[in-house]
Amino acid sequence: MGTTTSAAAKPAKVKDGPGASAPGAGRRERPRGKRSMGVQNAAGWLFSTPFLVLFTVFMAFPILATLLMSFTDFGLRNVTRPWEADFIGFENYTELFGDEKFLKSLFNTAYFVVVGVPLTITLGLVVAVLLNNGIDRARTFFRVGFYAPVVTTIVAVAVVWRFVLDPSDGLVAGLFSEVGLTAPDFLGSETLAMPSMIAMAVWRNVGTVMVLFIAGLQAIPAEVREAARLDGAGVWQEFRGITVPLLRPTLLYATVITTIGYLNVFEEPFVMTQGGPSDSTLTVSLNMYREGFNFFHMGYASAMAYVLFVVIMGITVLQLRLLKDNTK
Repeated sequence: MGTTTSAAAKPAKVKDGPGASAPGAGRRERPRGKRSMGVQNAAGWLFSTPFLVLFTVFMAFPILATLLMSFTDFGLRNVTRPWEADFIGFENYTELFGDEKFLKSLFNTAYFVVVGVPLTITLGLVVAVLLNNGIDRARTFFRVGFYAPVVTTIVAVAVVWRFVLDPSDGLVAGLFSEVGLTAPDFLGSETLAMPSMIAMAVWRNVGTVMVLFIAGLQAIPAEVREAARLDGAGVWQEFRGITVPLLRPTLLYATVITTIGYLNVFEEPFVMTQGGPSDSTLTVSLNMYREGFNFFHMGYASAMAYVLFVVIMGITVLQLRLLKDNTK
């Protein structure tokens, strides 16, 4: 029986040369890059949806509502009927700058920032340099000790500082009595209350700045320091010519976040002095809290919040411009 090969069984000849069609040219394929990119975008939006919902409900909506509220006379009577609040334009804002209590709180906040921020940054840098280079034994113990106040609640800090500064039975009073002197009433004096608040804030926040500077110091290459020492640079020359310039990005970040935190100072005067004596420790945030939740002047308090927001934004932009060029 002879073997025959049918035409169907023969392999098709592939046409070579110009005009030949590429294999699979008749089939349409979706670009894999675009399809995978679409899947990634959809997955990203899916996973970010919970955050977006929470941010919209608890952040974006209250911010927008507060902005609108600052142009109204929103008060206690409007809590259940917010649509009945009267639109008064910029009246709240113009009234603020004629309010002696607000101006006093603005001055107190500025005093707190101008004195507190340089002290916190300077002490944090000094402690960081000592713990990074100067102290070899028990270095971890000192780091934990300086950072412990940061993670301690303000209530516990207030209890400790009230005891320390108590004019009759406090630790400072005991030290004064040892040398035959009478301790002043730090929290009851108009001239000493704010410095006492600043001392507590510096003590509580220097640990955060210390950690930032230690991270910055450890990022400085050892070869740079060795080269400076080979050139005959002393300790102060190395610190001024090597350490400080290379720490400018860290210095910028630490200064900005410390300034923002001190402009929003609330817990220290609220827990320790309630803004007294005679409003000598009344800050903008504490004044805002009183107007909004004690006197229910919600519209007025909202205007105060946005004035503070503009001040914070202006100071932050100024700090970024002053220090940014030096970080390049």
